[in-house]
Amino acid sequence: MKIVLQRVKEARVEVEGRTVGRIGRGLCLLVGIEKGDTGEDADFLARKAVELRIFPDEAGKMNLSLADVGGEVLAVSQFTLAGSVRKGRRPSFDGAEEPARAEALFTHFVDSVRGLGVRVETGVFQAVMAVHIVNDGPVTFILESRRTNPLADLKRVSKEVREKSVS
Repeated sequence: MKIVLQRVKEARVEVEGRTVGRIGRGLCLLVGIEKGDTGEDADFLARKAVELRIFPDEAGKMNLSLADVGGEVLAVSQFTLAGSVRKGRRPSFDGAEEPARAEALFTHFVDSVRGLGVRVETGVFQAVMAVHIVNDGPVTFILESRRTNPLADLKRVSKEVREKSVS
C-alpha cells in the first residue's frame, strides 16, 4: 500500500462537478492499493499518517501530529500509485489490486483512521475525480507499508552476483 500524504490548509474532491468531500486543516491522502496488501498494511499506514509529527509547534518546528492539531483527512483512492513506468512509455497496472478487494481495503483504511478519532472525508471509489488542495508548506511525503530497504536489497544482489561469478 502506498500513500502520497500532503499537509493541507484545506482540500476537497469533486465528482462530475459536485463536491463529495471537503476538509479544513489536515491531510490529503492519495491511497494506492497493491496486490498482496492486507488489513495490517491499512492499519499500519492509518496509524503512521495520524501519528506522523509533521505539523508545526509554537516554535515552527515539525513536532505535532494530525491528532495533536485536531486535523482532518481527505482520503482518495488512487490506483495509479500501484502502477509501474519502468518499461516503455505506457504505465503498467499489473501491481494494482483488483477493484473489489481494493475497495474493501480502502474502506478498511478509512475506518482505521476514523477509529483513531479523526474525521475523514473521501472521494468516490473508481470515479474520475478532481482533487483540489491548498498544500501547506508544501509538505509532502510518500508512505509505504512494505518495509523495503533499497540499499540492503542492492547489497544483497551485489553479493549474490559476486558469489555466482566466483563459483
